[in-house]
Amino acid sequence: MEHPENSADYKGLQVNSGVASQPTVNPYRVAGRRRVPSLSVNDYVEGIRKGDVSVLGRAVTLIESTADAHQALAQEVIEKCLPYTGNSRRIGITGVPGAGKSTSIDVFGLHVLRQGHKLAVLAIDPSSERTRGSILGDKTRMEKLSQEKDAFIRPSPSAGSLGGVARKTRETIVLCEAAGYDTVFVETVGVGQSETAVHSMVDFFLLIQLAGTGDELQGIKRGIMEMADGIVINKCDGDNIERAKLAAAQFRNALHLFPPTPSKWVPEVLTYSGYYELGIAEVWDMIDRYFEYVRANGYFERKRNEQAKYWMRETIDEQLRASFYHLPEVKALLEQKEIRVLNNEQSSFTAAKDVLDFYFDRIRNNQR
Repeated sequence: MEHPENSADYKGLQVNSGVASQPTVNPYRVAGRRRVPSLSVNDYVEGIRKGDVSVLGRAVTLIESTADAHQALAQEVIEKCLPYTGNSRRIGITGVPGAGKSTSIDVFGLHVLRQGHKLAVLAIDPSSERTRGSILGDKTRMEKLSQEKDAFIRPSPSAGSLGGVARKTRETIVLCEAAGYDTVFVETVGVGQSETAVHSMVDFFLLIQLAGTGDELQGIKRGIMEMADGIVINKCDGDNIERAKLAAAQFRNALHLFPPTPSKWVPEVLTYSGYYELGIAEVWDMIDRYFEYVRANGYFERKRNEQAKYWMRETIDEQLRASFYHLPEVKALLEQKEIRVLNNEQSSFTAAKDVLDFYFDRIRNNQR
């Protein structure tokens, strides 16, 4: 069909030919995909020990992989890195969403680097229960810290694990320590889940709170308060200074109602402003005092030993669960029992017992 602009009635118009279509493929692109060379266990260990950030990042990816081959390789790397670990200060940081955890880590981290330390930040990002995906945007909120060469920031998906802590965070801590990072921050999701997992892998547990957001008693929760070694009220600046000081006083009063901590350390409550970088040195001085105290009374080593035993048992639980649910016979029996439960032909408890009995009988038969 002829275009109207080509009609004699529009002979005063001029139609340009337009811009020629450009090729969709970059003409300078080298044919073939560049493959990243695979690394051996020794390559990983040597790169990590030299502080090579790219090798460290690949090793963490290896740990987070669910592939059996990757898991076997990762465990070998971890075993060989173990002799070079245990020399860092592990600090867990938690708080409700919007409390300023990422901003605080940014300024706390710069304070640590100015003291001549190397810092690793393991930022845990919540995973979607529907798609299992994560945004992993914490690094973008640590603008200053992400530019420092002595800082390693690794956002990881929580993948539905307890307390919002990535399932392999503890192994990542081992690699970071072997790479020479003497300070490790572990940031939790902070969405009201149990924080037991992060508490069981760090030396100091810092709770970030806010003031002026409503009923201050909402922030005084026994479980999380009992785990905290230090409580800090963020955004103590401008018109919010008095409210922050009032909230700090309320938290101090609440702490008197709790039993003594296992370390005998009395948690301190401080105020600061992460955005304006006010009171940062005071918060870090509190953390220094804590480490001096627990090293002097022997609690530091005792807690590290308890954590090692805890994670051994957690690994056993994880492997048993994987062994149970990945067994084809168990999968088939589960489907049958689920149908019976949904049809009200059997209770959930007896169905579960039948499946477990089948599993244990199978193990006993294999041992004969």
